[in-house]
Amino acid sequence: MIKIAIIGFGTVGQGVAELLIKKKNEIEKKIGEFKVIAIADLTGAILGDFKLEDAIESRRRGKLPENREAIDVAEKEDYDVMIEVTTTKLDESGIMYMKTALRKGASVITSNKSIAVALTDLLKLAEKKSAKLLYEATVGGAMPVIRLLNSYLALCEIRSVKGILNGTCNYILTRMEEEGLPYHQVLSEAQEMGIAEANPSADVEGIDAAIKLVILANTMGITAKFEDVEREGITKITPQAFKVAMQKGYTIRLIAEVSKKYLRVSPRLVRINSPLAIKGTLNALMINTDTAGEIFVAGRGAGKFETASVILSDLYELFRTRNS
Repeated sequence: MIKIAIIGFGTVGQGVAELLIKKKNEIEKKIGEFKVIAIADLTGAILGDFKLEDAIESRRRGKLPENREAIDVAEKEDYDVMIEVTTTKLDESGIMYMKTALRKGASVITSNKSIAVALTDLLKLAEKKSAKLLYEATVGGAMPVIRLLNSYLALCEIRSVKGILNGTCNYILTRMEEEGLPYHQVLSEAQEMGIAEANPSADVEGIDAAIKLVILANTMGITAKFEDVEREGITKITPQAFKVAMQKGYTIRLIAEVSKKYLRVSPRLVRINSPLAIKGTLNALMINTDTAGEIFVAGRGAGKFETASVILSDLYELFRTRNS
């Protein structure tokens, strides 16, 4: 029996729980029996013998029923794997749960981009404790990027990775391109639609894309931190800039790019017929290798079930040999 603890029970955490309910039979055919033995977040916790449906209902009503802190649950409960899906902050607030689990020899699956500040240390700790850290859900949502780099392209030299890592920015730029609308108007409409946050700075200033780029860099073996990223957002892009670009066969996209020479996030000219001229809220990456050439991947970069589905794929990856 695989024992699972979920730390963080907001949108993504509840999405994971819903998919664990919905796909229970399929999951157990692949990895064996499992049970969620603990869920905790800032509102409280639920432990022991409980139904996931009850946990979801409690959280939707306001909070989880037991007055236990998440770190206390992480330290004291007995679990094989922690699914850590707390909110990204570039500090130790999410990483402390992961470190606690790894020190106990439990594996960690996370969507928390906070790993950007300590990915190398976390991977070393996991190896020391014969555990695993799986983080596919931190970059590109449903795009299989991390496993592509770590597994399928493991024996290739990755010369560069570049593309679109923020769906909010891509949506705004797409609307500006197609409708000739000014940035602030499109941003306001995106906020009304729930595509952009009330405080959109992490997205539109390139911070979110830069954090993901740091994770990619360290996955590629390039030691990097957030401060190393040359970063410019999209707030100064005008409809006139699009008009000039389009006349020359280009559009504008916020491109994140990493190689051994540079890490940068900035608005760039992209040929209209390029795969990276992708539209809407999609994410896309072009991976340049020495022997496999260029590999292009695209997909939904965020979303409750998109992210949850990637977390389940990591769960499968972690335990898939049990029933084989």
